[in-house]
Amino acid sequence: MQNPLDGFTVLPDDLWYVGDALQRPECILAEPDGSLWSADARGGVVHIRPDGTQQLIAQALDTRFGATPDDADRFTQGTLPNGLAFDSDGSILISNFGTDRLERMTRDGRTTVVLDTIDGTPIGKVNFVLRDSRGRLWLTVSTRIPNWMAAISPACADGYVAVLDNDGARIVADGFRFTNEIRFDATEDWLYVVETTGRRITRLRIGPDAQVLAREVFGPQDTGGFIDGIAFDSFGNLWGTHVMSDRIFAITPDGDFRVLLDDDNPEPSAALYEAFARDAVTPNHMLACGGTIAPWFASVTFGGADLRTVYIGSLRGTRIPAFKSPVPGLPMSHWR
Repeated sequence: MQNPLDGFTVLPDDLWYVGDALQRPECILAEPDGSLWSADARGGVVHIRPDGTQQLIAQALDTRFGATPDDADRFTQGTLPNGLAFDSDGSILISNFGTDRLERMTRDGRTTVVLDTIDGTPIGKVNFVLRDSRGRLWLTVSTRIPNWMAAISPACADGYVAVLDNDGARIVADGFRFTNEIRFDATEDWLYVVETTGRRITRLRIGPDAQVLAREVFGPQDTGGFIDGIAFDSFGNLWGTHVMSDRIFAITPDGDFRVLLDDDNPEPSAALYEAFARDAVTPNHMLACGGTIAPWFASVTFGGADLRTVYIGSLRGTRIPAFKSPVPGLPMSHWR
């Protein structure tokens, strides 16, 4: 069967933009009515309604956690909503990379802590949360190091994947290189795990009791860039982003790697990866990188009534780029 992505690329003229004056719209949730919900560095989530109007819904958080305005500090200090998922009641699950905990926020901002320890130990830099069709919550922790910049290192592999279900919270797999977004395939047999500094995607075969039955790399051993977000389309292609080198790519079911959109600024990207190889990355290496569309591509979300609109989340953009896909996205659990 022919892959619908054969010959497909995205050019700047194919894009339009959604939202305005957003801050770190890293993760985006889409609803069938056209609503978007975007993580925001001001300590909450922005609701972008189908008519284009938007509202920041700030979390009611502990006073010791606050947003920080500095462009570099905001990546390491204060509250920092990162990965989002809808809970079964429509509230928003927030993996807060700043407070190091999984939180639940109602749509009017009331926030409670879902999880901040596992086996009595702080969970670490919780990055992403995913709810499956059985209601189980899967989360990734990028590193146990409090200052996560130290984990941007070829020597660090302390990330893990955990599950929260009726039996409680527990780690199901560890030893990842800066664990980031995760997605299930259509049958929920395999869980796909981004290893950002590993520059690859690992997949886990999941058994009926959430145990890992197999573990293997999916696609290239090295995709050539730091991966951040991923999402499946209905054909089985796994889409992803290269953060800082600003690419959208897809890995076909056969493991073939294709670049769909390239907004890389190659010179600072080359300097970043050279410094990484020497284990000498600094914030300046990272901040020098990024394209012009929405610097630091972070995620891809399929939305629109037909799931053919692709929204690009970013870490340093203020708007959300969007374009049309030739194939619909795989519906997430809240869409079904």
